[in-house]
Amino acid sequence: MAQNLFDLTGKVALVTGASSGLGFGFAEGLARAGSDLVIWGRRADANERAAERLRAFGGKVHTQSVDVSDEAAIVAGVADALAAMGKIDAVVANAGIASQKPFIEMDAATYHGLIDVNQHGVVFTLREVARHMVERGEGGSLILCGSGSIFQGVPTMTHYGAAKGALNSLAKGIAAELGPHGIRCNVIAPGFIITEMTMADPEVGRMIADAVAQKAPIPRAGQPDDLWGAVVYLASDLSRYHTGDTLIVDGGKIAKN
Repeated sequence: MAQNLFDLTGKVALVTGASSGLGFGFAEGLARAGSDLVIWGRRADANERAAERLRAFGGKVHTQSVDVSDEAAIVAGVADALAAMGKIDAVVANAGIASQKPFIEMDAATYHGLIDVNQHGVVFTLREVARHMVERGEGGSLILCGSGSIFQGVPTMTHYGAAKGALNSLAKGIAAELGPHGIRCNVIAPGFIITEMTMADPEVGRMIADAVAQKAPIPRAGQPDDLWGAVVYLASDLSRYHTGDTLIVDGGKIAKN
């Protein structure tokens, strides 16, 4: 029975920022479980390369070039996704950017640029999908990609932690408001995951990965496939009574520290 409930065959999931990194990892986990996909990214060529890899798992994959810092682009993107796929059962609001800047040197352009993507992009993506889910009347799952940094202060990333931390409150509010419609909302908070973005500077990335390996009870940095269990569970019927929560997937680092 439990194995059947994990099966996502017949479901459609929208994953933002899915052409690489964590987003592609989330999309691959969902595809392997049988879900059809809509993947968003800003670059059409990168989206199509990702889609070709995801189609190998047998499902339908629809790609769209969407900048989640643009509310109008999100509205049009969800409308296009629905026209192409007919429905959205789950959304993973993953698209995000990171930057480092000392707090006392923070400028408005850096702060607002990060907030526009990491917070506003999530809000408007979830709003548009939730409108569809309420109208459709069959419930659904809204999944937000948070961060382990919301539980610990990280020097030079205060603005990033603030944007990601807001998602916890957002998820609880949505869960409380839309639960009567059968719509659940949860956050996945990854620890340090080795991706193209986190390893953009290989020396710094390896230093952080080694530090995580020394501190976490599971002594290594994470890989995108370490998040498959959480995202498939939250997109599946097994999580039908689970909402307003944050799942930490970090090898136990926060629990230990």
